[in-house]
Amino acid sequence: MSYLEILNSFNLSTLQWAAIAFAVFLLGLSKSGIKGIGIIIVVILAFVFGEKASTGVLLPMLICADIFAVIYYNRHAQWGIIKKLIPWMIVGVLVGVWVGNDISEMLFKRLMAIIIIGSVFIMIYMERKKSVIVPTNKWFSTGTGFLSGFTTMIGNLAGPISNIYFLAIRFPKNEFIGTAAWLFFIINVFKLPFHIFVWGTVTKETLVLNSVLIPAVIIGFFVGAYIVKLISNVNYRRFILIVTAIGGLIMLFG
Repeated sequence: MSYLEILNSFNLSTLQWAAIAFAVFLLGLSKSGIKGIGIIIVVILAFVFGEKASTGVLLPMLICADIFAVIYYNRHAQWGIIKKLIPWMIVGVLVGVWVGNDISEMLFKRLMAIIIIGSVFIMIYMERKKSVIVPTNKWFSTGTGFLSGFTTMIGNLAGPISNIYFLAIRFPKNEFIGTAAWLFFIINVFKLPFHIFVWGTVTKETLVLNSVLIPAVIIGFFVGAYIVKLISNVNYRRFILIVTAIGGLIMLFG
């Protein structure tokens, strides 16, 4: 099949193309350090491609955005934290591969929706309890690592969970972004073979689609990096939380 024939095989409408481009632009923004919008990207792509298939469509674009993030914020990465979380994230990914491979598409959809809704509640709690002291002992880091690995494999949904850990240890903005960038670059590359050889969600066709969308990721990243320099907190989190919660409920009961 030719390049255009592969793209046409997805049978995407103009509205779907626009939604995908918007989601991918948001992906670039989120990887530049504008937190709180990762879940809505997952929701949009899940509605267009289906829950499990969307994880494979998204992963190569995540890795592309991660590359820009690790280059841009490399000097701020805290490797002690990365080494503490990575082993448990790998365990979480492996469990996620097994669980996601052996359940039906409908159950996968329900599991993904539950994770989304649960993540929204966690984010709302953290927004309202900014001063809450979260334990930073070994069990907290172990649990955070495992849940981050599991949720990132099931639906690229580890953002809210890892954010709680970084907030708990009081990371400054740039250290937060730089450490998260390296952490998820490593784990997303680790996930790639499972998507190709076990789940079959990354294919030649999805990579062709990715190649069309990569420019939107890059534009989103540099727009976001500019915004991050100007402001320390983005005042649209409430809107994002509401829209994301609605999307999760529709996915759960739809």
